[in-house]
Amino acid sequence: MSTSNPAVHTGGMTKEHRKVILASSLGTVFEWYDFYLYGSLAAVIAVHFFSSLAPGPAFIMALLTFAAGFAVRPFGAIVFGRLGDLIGRKYTFLITIVIMGVSTFLVGILPTYATIGIAAPILLVVLRCLQGLALGGEYGGAATYVAEHAPMGKRGLYTSFIQTTATVGLFLSLLVILGCRLILGNEAFAEWGWRVPFLISFVLLLISVWIRMQLNESPLFQKMKEEGTRSKAPITESFGNWSNGKIVLLALLGATAGQAVVWYAGQFYALFFMTQTLKVDPVTANLFIAAALAIATGGFIFFGWLSDKVGRKPIIMAGCLLAAVTYFPIFKGLTYFGNPALYAASQASPAVVVADPKDCSFQFVPGELKSHVKFSNSCDIVKNLLNARSVNYTNEAAPAGSLAAVRIGETVIQSVDLSALSGDEAAAAQAKLTADLTAAIDAAGYPKAADNSQMNKPMVLVLLTILVLYVTMVYGPIAAWLVELFPTRIRYTSMSLPYHIGNGWFGGFLPTTAFALVLLTGNIYAGLWYPIVVAVMTFIIGTLFLKETKDVDITK
Repeated sequence: MSTSNPAVHTGGMTKEHRKVILASSLGTVFEWYDFYLYGSLAAVIAVHFFSSLAPGPAFIMALLTFAAGFAVRPFGAIVFGRLGDLIGRKYTFLITIVIMGVSTFLVGILPTYATIGIAAPILLVVLRCLQGLALGGEYGGAATYVAEHAPMGKRGLYTSFIQTTATVGLFLSLLVILGCRLILGNEAFAEWGWRVPFLISFVLLLISVWIRMQLNESPLFQKMKEEGTRSKAPITESFGNWSNGKIVLLALLGATAGQAVVWYAGQFYALFFMTQTLKVDPVTANLFIAAALAIATGGFIFFGWLSDKVGRKPIIMAGCLLAAVTYFPIFKGLTYFGNPALYAASQASPAVVVADPKDCSFQFVPGELKSHVKFSNSCDIVKNLLNARSVNYTNEAAPAGSLAAVRIGETVIQSVDLSALSGDEAAAAQAKLTADLTAAIDAAGYPKAADNSQMNKPMVLVLLTILVLYVTMVYGPIAAWLVELFPTRIRYTSMSLPYHIGNGWFGGFLPTTAFALVLLTGNIYAGLWYPIVVAVMTFIIGTLFLKETKDVDITK
């Protein structure tokens, strides 16, 4: 491949351009495949690596181990961003894909807790952190590499192919897991077959490394190397001076933070809302999300192409604004069409918890752990029961020291204070309250689960597809925008950090934050305030302070 400046090429996509895009995108697909495997198999992994704990705490520890990968992504951005600006784009993202692939393969052969005891979960956390570090360095390298090969006026289109990789990686991981389950059977898969998808990643690693070894270095980096103009201290130049540091900060708050929450809300939180809140069975919910992704994924390419015509900024800002304005009606629509009985009950018989606020705890306890946590205060008991049935409720203050009560329509159920009882009395009181409140919830029409026969499936699919289209609006042009905001000598370092803080922290912890808001308020839609506030913040900051870059000459 020639090391001449590709920006002078104004024709169609060449064979070399396609090779660059394919190599960068395929490698990123495989890295996302590796990353998603753990999240999809967290429940199985919990059994093997946290078996010293009860099932609920074990699952939570498995999820926290998964979250560790998100937490360390910004550190990977700094480490590998620096390497990318010092030694080159090609070799750096060769390193990241090897680390990701080897770490994932090692999870597949890692001895369990039953074999090596506490060392098993410790090693698992280490491998998850290595995966997160590698992912933190991968995206910036792939985006920078493709953008620096792209002709002027086509960077949005070329880099948009990378944006599809997270979705494709998710599909690939789900297909491999489903295939292994079908071939091996659920029992064998749970016992040892769960290792196979991790082991398969080694084959994908070999393919990715072979493809990337065929590539030459980025022409812009090669030019800097020949001229001796590379940065000697990319971290200092990126973050140690205000002229570039402020652009990094603005890129985070005015671009990637909003992009991230729209991305995670449109795919992950939508799935969580369907399964946990609307009680849609997981298979049906996953099929809906998969169908919406299949329909809308082309939007990544379309909006990347469009950003070359009208600019990156207006498309991303429009996506953030549309999401902020329409999230409440869309998610209420999902309730109305996805679980009509739940929607009707909440309208006809709204629930109100009347309690002394001091008697109410913040019940931020995931469902899998609730059976291991004992709520004894009168307010906590009834809220726990309401949360378990996804009953949307409001709170009303009661006089200090009074017992909590629940009003569902015209029916009032008085709670009990288990802390004042002991032994059989407490158990009997708990059982009676549970039975009375459950009967009132059932009588008001609140369903235990969504009824697929009552579901308006076309409308659910339409709403989910709209959410994914918002994702494509904010995500399709983001790589080109970030690349164009920073000079070549520190581009890899400068763009990687805001991207991974935005997506690893603002986005990665969205489901947890949103879930916490729901439990704090009792409102099943309260979790939407988090992505809405962040999206509005990004819209305001990005609109006022970030420049349009589609016509920027990135060769400088």
